[in-house]
Amino acid sequence: MQPTRDILSYPSTASRDRHLVSPVPLSVVLLSASFAGLSLAPAAAQVTAPSQQTSAQQAAAASPDAIKQREQELEAARLQQKNAAELQQKLKADIAAIGQDRSKLNQQLIDIAAQVRSVETRIGDAEARLRPLDSREQQIRSSLDSRRAEIVEVLAALQRAGRRTPPALLVRPEDALQSLRTAMLLGSVVPELRGRAEKLAGDLGELVALRKTIATERDAMAQDRDRLKDDQVRLAALVDERQRKQSAIEKDMEAEGARAITLSKQVDSLQGLIAKMEQDLKSAAKAAATASLQGAPASLNGKPNLGALKDPARLSPAIAFASAKGLFAFPVNGTKIRDFGGSDGAGGVEKGISLASRAGAQVTTPCDGWVVYAGPFRSYGQLLILNAGGGYHVLIAGMERISVNIGQFVLTGEPVATMGSTSQVASILATNASQPVLYVEFRKDGTPIDPGPWWAANEGEKVRG
Repeated sequence: MQPTRDILSYPSTASRDRHLVSPVPLSVVLLSASFAGLSLAPAAAQVTAPSQQTSAQQAAAASPDAIKQREQELEAARLQQKNAAELQQKLKADIAAIGQDRSKLNQQLIDIAAQVRSVETRIGDAEARLRPLDSREQQIRSSLDSRRAEIVEVLAALQRAGRRTPPALLVRPEDALQSLRTAMLLGSVVPELRGRAEKLAGDLGELVALRKTIATERDAMAQDRDRLKDDQVRLAALVDERQRKQSAIEKDMEAEGARAITLSKQVDSLQGLIAKMEQDLKSAAKAAATASLQGAPASLNGKPNLGALKDPARLSPAIAFASAKGLFAFPVNGTKIRDFGGSDGAGGVEKGISLASRAGAQVTTPCDGWVVYAGPFRSYGQLLILNAGGGYHVLIAGMERISVNIGQFVLTGEPVATMGSTSQVASILATNASQPVLYVEFRKDGTPIDPGPWWAANEGEKVRG
């Protein structure tokens, strides 16, 4: 027979040592009962007979509560539809207010794109914080599940101890002797019982705190997701307006795009593609000629003039590419998975960097430049090539959709593409990458160069449009 069971059967246990068990809070019992209820309720639901489930569902469907819930869902859908319509009207009014002012449109594009990437960053950070929290919650749940018998035993012992009345010590000598024996045994057992109860209380308290933290994080993330959707709708409308105006300027843009894709099939290397575009395609050749004629932008005391980036109406690079080292932001929010000079996974050497991003992430330009190619190319998926002036080219590949046209001048931080849901680059697909990956390559006079020196070390050093 177990000592604990013998001791708890004595009538003198509760009164003589009530002060030893009293520190155990009642919340232990309540929290444990709550925990047990959370685990047992789904199990009970699972064994319900199919016929009973059908009857319950029919009853619920016809109940006033179910009807009220449907009405609330309908009202929420109507509210969402109303908000969407109001947003569309506001967008139309904003675009009409912009009119033909190119600088206002460019600034709005850059600002909204920055907001989108900022929200993407917050969502990514929240997901990173939630992962260890979810893991810890699962650990505590597993621990409590494995100690269910112990929880029942401790709670039962505390309950029995609380119900015992004090013994009549002066009625019989045997009662006093029994009480003394009980006290001697209880002195060693109650501290252990209290320790187990306090450990259970600590685990349950941590579980409650974790649940509150996780709920707060998820609520904040849901708000960010809603904000991201609104910003993406606004950004899409502004991009469409930008491209509509660009199309009005370049009447034969569609024909130029088709010709570019035809020409891209005649070459088998990136260098050949750049040369072909800048020689044979009218809009790309014009962009390349403009880039070579512009010369190096003016500098202040030998340093790049960052103030020039504040002019959204500029038509040439604000900063010379060669002097912009340490200033560029990655074109997409993500994690670097391959670096320049490393293995490309196919026995070759990487000529650029690869960034794993979120599905549907916004892609922006790291620098000013002219678009000399925008479209599919070989194993790169959708490819965008910018002539940044001074013999420098920036290649960005792996997007699902590109939103700029050949010959167009784009500004630092301007939205130019969006990522898909999986990798589009063949060399990345070979490694079974499940998430979208953006490939970025810098070239000087046709030769790939290490882009590392151009990336900003921290957020405060990145150039903004």
